[in-house]
Amino acid sequence: MDPSTEKKGEYQAVKRRDMEEDVEQKRTLRANDRAFNIQFKYKNNYIKTSKYTILTFLPINLFEQFRRIANFYFSVLLILQVIPAVSSLSPVTTALPLIFVLTVSAVKDGLDDIRRHISDNQVNKRKSDILSDEGLIQTDWQNVQVGDIIKMRNNDFIAADILLLSSSEPHSLVYIETAELDGETNLKVRQALPETSKLGEDMDRLGHFNGEIHCELPNNKLDRFEGKMDWEGEEFSLSNDQILLRGCRLRNTQWCYGIVVFAGKDTKLMQNSGRASLKRTSIDKMMNRLVLFIFAFLFIACLICTIACLIWEYTYGNAFQDYLPWEQSGPWVISLLVFFSYIIILNTVVPISLYVTVEVIRLCQSFWINWDTKMYYEEKDTPAKARSTTLSEELGQIQYVFSDKTGTLTQNVMAFNKASIAGKKYGEVKNHLGEVIDITEEVPCIDFSDNQWYEEDFKFYDPELLRDVKQGDLQTWLFFRVLCLCHTVMCDTNDDGDLEYQAQSPDEAALVSAARNFGFVFKGRTPTTITLEVQGVEDQYDLLHILDFNNVRKRMSVIVQQGSKVRLFCKGADNVIYERLSKDSDRMKDMTLHHLNDFAGEGLRTLCLAMKEIDTEFYNSWKKRFHAASIAVEGREEKMDAVFEEIEKDLTLIGATAIEDKLQDGVPAAIENLHKANIKLWVLTGDKQETAINIGYSCNLLNEEMREIFVIDQTDEDGAREAVKSALNKIRETIGIEDETGTGDDVSTSVIKDSADLGENLRFAMVLSGAALAHILDSESTPDFVEAACYCGTVICCRVTPLQKAQVVNLIKKSRSAVTLAIGDGANDVSMIKAAHIGVGISGQEGLQAVLASDFSFAQFRYPLLLISVLQQDICIRLLLVHGRWSYFRTCKFLSYFFYKNFAFTLVHFWFAFFCGFSAMTVYDEYFITVYNICFTSLPVIAIGIFDQDVSDEMSIRYPELYKPGQKDKFFNYRVFTWSLIEGILTSLVIFFVPYCAFSEEMFPDGIPSDSQLLFGATASAILSIIVNLRIALDTEYWNIFSHAVIWGSIIFYWAFIYLVYSPFLYELFLGTFTYVGIPYQLVRLPAFWFSLLLCCAILLLPILAKRSMRMDVNPSRTQEARLKQRQEREKPSNTIELREVRALGSFRASTRSHSGKQRPASARSGYAFAHTQGFGDLILKGTPFRKKRKEKKSQEKNKSRVQELQESEDPKI
Repeated sequence: MDPSTEKKGEYQAVKRRDMEEDVEQKRTLRANDRAFNIQFKYKNNYIKTSKYTILTFLPINLFEQFRRIANFYFSVLLILQVIPAVSSLSPVTTALPLIFVLTVSAVKDGLDDIRRHISDNQVNKRKSDILSDEGLIQTDWQNVQVGDIIKMRNNDFIAADILLLSSSEPHSLVYIETAELDGETNLKVRQALPETSKLGEDMDRLGHFNGEIHCELPNNKLDRFEGKMDWEGEEFSLSNDQILLRGCRLRNTQWCYGIVVFAGKDTKLMQNSGRASLKRTSIDKMMNRLVLFIFAFLFIACLICTIACLIWEYTYGNAFQDYLPWEQSGPWVISLLVFFSYIIILNTVVPISLYVTVEVIRLCQSFWINWDTKMYYEEKDTPAKARSTTLSEELGQIQYVFSDKTGTLTQNVMAFNKASIAGKKYGEVKNHLGEVIDITEEVPCIDFSDNQWYEEDFKFYDPELLRDVKQGDLQTWLFFRVLCLCHTVMCDTNDDGDLEYQAQSPDEAALVSAARNFGFVFKGRTPTTITLEVQGVEDQYDLLHILDFNNVRKRMSVIVQQGSKVRLFCKGADNVIYERLSKDSDRMKDMTLHHLNDFAGEGLRTLCLAMKEIDTEFYNSWKKRFHAASIAVEGREEKMDAVFEEIEKDLTLIGATAIEDKLQDGVPAAIENLHKANIKLWVLTGDKQETAINIGYSCNLLNEEMREIFVIDQTDEDGAREAVKSALNKIRETIGIEDETGTGDDVSTSVIKDSADLGENLRFAMVLSGAALAHILDSESTPDFVEAACYCGTVICCRVTPLQKAQVVNLIKKSRSAVTLAIGDGANDVSMIKAAHIGVGISGQEGLQAVLASDFSFAQFRYPLLLISVLQQDICIRLLLVHGRWSYFRTCKFLSYFFYKNFAFTLVHFWFAFFCGFSAMTVYDEYFITVYNICFTSLPVIAIGIFDQDVSDEMSIRYPELYKPGQKDKFFNYRVFTWSLIEGILTSLVIFFVPYCAFSEEMFPDGIPSDSQLLFGATASAILSIIVNLRIALDTEYWNIFSHAVIWGSIIFYWAFIYLVYSPFLYELFLGTFTYVGIPYQLVRLPAFWFSLLLCCAILLLPILAKRSMRMDVNPSRTQEARLKQRQEREKPSNTIELREVRALGSFRASTRSHSGKQRPASARSGYAFAHTQGFGDLILKGTPFRKKRKEKKSQEKNKSRVQELQESEDPKI
């Protein structure tokens, strides 16, 4: 719409006014007025995640590749080889591998970026209907701007962050799917303001709609929106209930209209995306440092040769002038050129094939993950997928796992289990003697079939509650009315006429469902009414207000009116409700509290119910204060909480509920295995603190055996800091370490680094709120928090924002130098996934952002929440303890062997320099030098990097302690590299000097001396090829057909190569190109060759065999013990009876409870359970195993010791 001159003046006035009011504090926009909105320069709706364009691809990609030290080094080497006076080798030997590596990397990067371009283009080219002067116009998403009114249809993706104006559904409701944002598949409900819902689909009224919106600036908070709208002289409060976020999808709604508030990079989806960074493994970083060391080693070796050449030329060079005249002006120039010549000759200590081979091995290791049938989800035909092929060995070094939620450790079947009403407990089954009995399959459940709306799968066993309901007991009726009214459940009717509930959490649905089966049926709601059917009679209430939950309130309330009576019904955590009870409830409080402790001891989730009648005059005055708070743009949440506090007091206690959710089999065992593997679990969730704590107990993240569980939920900075300091001091005091300096420095790390070094009786856990975490991350107490948290085996952070998740991950990465893994399933997890060393996304939903940002992905399993769903299916266990450990083990062994064989190969040239006048002459034939790392030793090293395994997958899971060496870099570190260097040096010495001494006076049978350089070089190369392949045979622990083929085949191929290449036929064919003609035939005739070969094998291999044999007998490693156990099990006859340990390593003892979960102390009870915000479901879980008595524990230890003695006995029958 083109503005008039008057409007231009208005815009300037508005602009000046906004500048005066500091426009940075809020966003202002006007509907259907692009000219007004464009002055603020808001972001358009175009998004870009790609890195390159056609013009920038080559320079940027080459720049990135040459930032790798090795690539830069080989490019310099190539330049040197082009100079004839310097190089004795053809530049082709370096050029071809370098070009191959650069090309492969560029193609891979290009294909990845093409996929990003395609994805961006698909999103930007999606179509959207924009309202203009001409009516609805279809245009691309990228053309949508702030202030536009757009129309969306059923199943459409939301183009931007939109304020809902009207919809096709009654009361302008819309249903959205937020799977791309938070991974949740259940539908969420949004509702337009009643005032704007009247616009309907009237194009004329929508076209003239000119509401002006004042709202918060773009941010990453998915569950919050604060703003107000000025329209027709009135102000209307705007909240998250009216906002449709980009990435959501419209469902079950024919059409809706909305105004764009945030577009493009300003949308909450993009605000949570975070920055993509290049992830490199710790081994990659170490390899770069080792390459620098090897460069220094190479420089020193070349410098030694240069100085020696200078001395030799001055001392002996003149004597050879007639035979070898100086081609240069003097010894100084010759020695300088020799320096560069030896740089080229000795460059194979770090051959470029190293990086190519590493990439090949990692690619194959990613295939093992993709092809693992035990990680395959058959229902959706979705395998596990390694989206990154460069991080596989990092999976074997994980120390911290960060998860969005603890996830579905349960069967996701919420059951209304028990209740306390007016001081009377319901839900227990008693026998004829009045004794409480366990509920088993033989106990009959109540028959609800006389209720029209009953559900067949609802089970309740105590007939007394139904009897009281049918007798019209006032308290039980009031109890179920609260369950029917105080919730946010949506009701719908299916094709069969049956009621279907859409709940934000399964526990809230369970409470409404329980009321339904007892005859109190929730039939439906509008924005202003709630309809019930109570014992067959329809009953309707006017809905005045919903006082929603937040982390501070820990409760929710509804205010309803029926007739002239205004009532408030409230449900929430018991401690919160008890603080607000009137004195009239004192008599019920103690009895209800006793019941709550009983429920919590059985692992049930609990909450209290209360109500009050409100005076009409007080309500009218409170309503005005409520409206004023609701339209506040700044500090709305705090103002609303203060208003809520005014009315939620002097409540009357009604009773309490208890819900059970049964644990999935195998979940605690999986977490126990991770603990045994020294993997710390951090839960970073938006859930309520009570929900997270209960989940922690249910899945054994928290348990009674922990020395202490620290709960830090202070909302002020000083309180949070003091709580952290207190927790750290308590830990230090418990483990016997004191801060003697008084400075608060981390003095304990010199003695004990983290929870892995503490005994089982000194395990700690920590639970933090998001508010406390915000203060901790930005204060001086951060080091104290890191130290205290790292002593804890489990840390749970509740109510955290997406960026806080990333901050926590980065904090641990930097402060502890630990390898981290993050698991997520929605856009709110993308920042965390990108921040961690390894990101795991849950796939199976269309366009999930977490998967697109992840390094590894799994199918979206039946149970929608993630970490424990993954654990329950053994996916995370297999990924880390099997694939991760194997990949790390293989990569480390490959690197150790690779450096060893190349030092052994290259340093023979160095020793030879002392016998050739430091002339940069090579020992080996140049064709052998070219193909040594390609043909003679490449396949065996690839085989060991792809196939080798020290123990089977079953043993890796059974003995999770085998995972610990990877966390401490035991298999490849500077010590291991130094030993590989020393072994390589010793091997080169033996390979050079044994043949040198053996050939010094050796002759052929016809009396011709055999000590020629060609024969010596061929002998050294033959011994080298055989020795390094025999050595890798000794290092191979898992033999298969391919291993045999490549190891023995490489030795055979070497002999085939020299007999073919050095044959007279090829010599004549290529006009003398191959100078070693006939050497193999002469070599095998010499006894000195065979003597040298056998002696070298004895010197280099027998000590290794002796050392390993002695270590196996005297001090076997944990891995060797597991291998021995594995071999014994394979050789054991099938009819042998085995005595197993009382508690197998890595196993989890099942609870002895029959039906109601594991017990824990009442102090652990806090069971407030319903949705903390729209779009998030809270799972209510049961507790932990009850504490074992000391006598029982001692007895079990004795039994375990006895069984171990029997297993270690030599009796084959045992």
